Amino acid sequence: MLRYILWRIITMIPTLLLISALVFTIIELPPGDYFESYVSELRAMGEAADLAEIELLKERYGFDEPMIVRYFHWVGGMLVGDFGYSFEYRLPVSEVVGDRLWLTILVSVVTITFTWLIAFPIGLYSATHQYSWGDYGLTFMGMIGIAVPNFILALVMMYLANIWFGTSIGHLMDQAYLNQPMSWDKFFSILEHLWIPVLIIGTAGTAAMIRRLRANLLDELKKQYVVTARSKGLHPVKVLTKYPLRMALNFFISDIGSILPAVISGAEVTAIVLSLETTGPMLIKALQSQDMYLAGSFLMFLAFLTVVGVLVSDIALALLDPRIRFGAGRHR
Repeated sequence: MLRYILWRIITMIPTLLLISALVFTIIELPPGDYFESYVSELRAMGEAADLAEIELLKERYGFDEPMIVRYFHWVGGMLVGDFGYSFEYRLPVSEVVGDRLWLTILVSVVTITFTWLIAFPIGLYSATHQYSWGDYGLTFMGMIGIAVPNFILALVMMYLANIWFGTSIGHLMDQAYLNQPMSWDKFFSILEHLWIPVLIIGTAGTAAMIRRLRANLLDELKKQYVVTARSKGLHPVKVLTKYPLRMALNFFISDIGSILPAVISGAEVTAIVLSLETTGPMLIKALQSQDMYLAGSFLMFLAFLTVVGVLVSDIALALLDPRIRFGAGRHR
């Protein structure tokens, strides 16, 4: 196990370097750069741009140098904790992300917890009561949850809240606390607004997870070892939890590789609809404006979380499922 973990950690280095090269190349592919887009936007609005300041920023951040030089400058900076400068916000990237990162983590962690707490017992019930009225009803509700996009549900809830209660839902806090330092009043305001995005974002994930858990558990319950355990007179709860449930949870563990980056990126479209102060809309805006350092550093952080998540899920799967062994294919 230790050798496997060390090998995986070593292979992360070339993987992340390759991803960084791809990210940098893709961001550089569109013609021009942030400054050209910024000048064009100002001219379209009839405003004058400070060309001297723009030339100074270009020189300072090496935009007059070859792309390969700028790439190594960017990668070398990240290795020492310098994620660059956001030209859109006129601040270092680490300061731009700031509160948005923690708000995104809060929304995502609560949403994941909500999804698991709802999906797990429902999926367990549906699998153990196959073709019952409860199974049919929960399956129907799950299909609706999968079919309705999150942003459509967000629009519907915003409309109903305005019609029924005359209020506008959106944001993660009251308007008075936007761009204000954290305080107890701001924290309680966040908690008051938190349930809306959690309910909307978690709907589709809950429905999909119910279907997957039900299908996996039904597949395990039909296997011969479960039939043998029942024939020996074991208690139904022990028959269910000893191995079938553990095997059915494999996909929960394998999802860690995608859950970790999702905790940071969040549901971008839903966040835009609800005007949430999370990192998803900020990433989309940075990509649109070619804010290279902000977008690139953000994507690299997601890539790092992905490779770490895949490693954690592989190790957890080996601990959960005795049939999985590292390097088993090399020994016959």
